Amino acid sequence: MQQGELILIPVTLGTSNPLEVLPISIRKKIEQLNHFIVENEKVSRAFIKLLAPNKKQESLKFFQLNKYTSASELPQFLEPCREGISIGLMSDAGCPGIADPGAAIVKIAHQLDIAVVPMVGPTSIILTLMASGLNGQSFAFNGYLPIDSGQRKRKLKDLERRAMSEAQSQLFMETPYRNNKLFQDCLKHLNPLTYLTLGLNMTLSDEYVKTKSVAEWKKIEKTINLDKKPCIFAIGSEESYL
Repeated sequence: MQQGELILIPVTLGTSNPLEVLPISIRKKIEQLNHFIVENEKVSRAFIKLLAPNKKQESLKFFQLNKYTSASELPQFLEPCREGISIGLMSDAGCPGIADPGAAIVKIAHQLDIAVVPMVGPTSIILTLMASGLNGQSFAFNGYLPIDSGQRKRKLKDLERRAMSEAQSQLFMETPYRNNKLFQDCLKHLNPLTYLTLGLNMTLSDEYVKTKSVAEWKKIEKTINLDKKPCIFAIGSEESYL
């Protein structure tokens, strides 16, 4: 029997109209699938209903993959694939496997020789980099920075050194309610000439992307409020600001 495929299905980054952000192929694929691996079943059901309102919700089967999921559970999530049934993998926002726990199930799919099919969709990391003007040929995404203030300072200085010595753009993120604190730490610890990009609410109606030197940001810092809004931060040197 031919195995089913693991389909990586991007979702919107917020409350925007899905078909203004996602290609029609996403809706067509969701209409074909009944098995899904998701972070949150309630969130995923709502997205599926919005994108494919005629799809029967009672026909759907969900496996939840989040921080509470045991690694020992993951192989059984792919049992339908081994029986010839394709499964959709969805994040709560953006592309599965990118800053998302879905990478763990993709790894197992490769080990089981199950075909992995990524679909086109938005990721705030790449969208911010595209709009930053920083080096898009050499870059690194560093995930979340340490919470401890001393460790965070050292990490920021380390990323800045890499941006300067390698002309490599350095991207990172924070839990939305701590964005303002991270922004202030960037202004406090980075060199005034270092470039800092903020990519806020990407693809949404209030999207905001701006690249300025740290010195320039300090002049308008009181007008910037990043609280509780998804934001990607990026830093680069003069050499990486192309």
